[in-house]
Amino acid sequence: MKFVDEFRDKDLAKRLSSAVAAEADPSKQYNFMEFCGGHTHAIFRYGVQDLMPDNVKFVHGPGCPVCVLPIPRIDNAIELAERDGAIVCSYGDMMRVPASKKRSLLKAKASGADIRMVYSTQDALRIAHDNPDREVVFFAIGFETTTPPTAVAIKVAEKQGLKNFSVFCNHVLTPAAIQHILQSPEVRDIGTVSIDGFLGPSHVSSIIGSEPYEYFAEEFQKPVVITGFEPLDVMQATLMLIRQINAGRYEVENEYTRVVTREGNCKAQDLVAEVFELRRSFEWRGLGDVPYSALRIRDAFSEFDAEKRFAVQAGNGRDVKGCECPAILRGAKKPTDCKLFGTVCTPDNPQGSCMVSSEGSCAAYWSYGRFRTEKESRAKVA
Repeated sequence: MKFVDEFRDKDLAKRLSSAVAAEADPSKQYNFMEFCGGHTHAIFRYGVQDLMPDNVKFVHGPGCPVCVLPIPRIDNAIELAERDGAIVCSYGDMMRVPASKKRSLLKAKASGADIRMVYSTQDALRIAHDNPDREVVFFAIGFETTTPPTAVAIKVAEKQGLKNFSVFCNHVLTPAAIQHILQSPEVRDIGTVSIDGFLGPSHVSSIIGSEPYEYFAEEFQKPVVITGFEPLDVMQATLMLIRQINAGRYEVENEYTRVVTREGNCKAQDLVAEVFELRRSFEWRGLGDVPYSALRIRDAFSEFDAEKRFAVQAGNGRDVKGCECPAILRGAKKPTDCKLFGTVCTPDNPQGSCMVSSEGSCAAYWSYGRFRTEKESRAKVA
């Protein structure tokens, strides 16, 4: 299959593994953060870490839009759904994410709230058409990849005069999160999270291009290689990062040239800029308040802004006691460092967002069983 089989070739993987081992300086430690949760799952699914030398490690980042949404925003969505006659539409991976007081969208639905899983913004628009006497709120989440479809939905609603449709906007921005991580005390001062370079996100970069990352590479002297989701993509990008570090270069390189350009999708960017503007600050789970890291709906489209229509208020819900999702999302800990992982917290009984989302680090550890090897190794050492 085009762009799949050739990026899972066994012989090429062996050659790339040998190349990485040959070029990785034994006297150095290389720690690369894969920002995107899709990369985390590729690394675990295909055993990419096992093909790396011991001094090349992957650090799991906050590149899971479901995981980074803070509990108060989920509480807000549940409260919107509990209004008389309201319908809240959500992507499926948000349904089971724990909110405060052991609630979730799915549990609220079971209790009688009209919450519907949708596959696209067009599904939400269709529901609004079919229920003209009820308020329909689309729970919009995601990075730059899912933002253009939300913008399209708002413009379509305006054109069609849909007065009962609104958007609860929770779209967040990748570059601001990377900068926040690099400026955090854990990275710069304490040094508990060592990051030598980044595997840049794939789908996000198809929208915004590679140019926005050039600032980080130069300012923080951290190379960035944008890479695809296949195992050979990740391995090739790792080799490119090692070569940059060995040569003392700190640049943005694009391994994912079959999809990503430097400029990105200009039409999508223009559409997003027309409908949305930057928030001064937005809370990320694990990162706290991050300046200019999220979008809100412009005043020109305020009639479709659920936060204004329903006067949504900021909450103060917090994670389950003992849940290490916040530390895992900023790369400070691994899922196996969490006492709840695999005991109280499982896919059937998730305590944190990292176990729920299909892009979450805890879900990756659990799904591919890598945590068992780690626990066995620790037991032998003990």
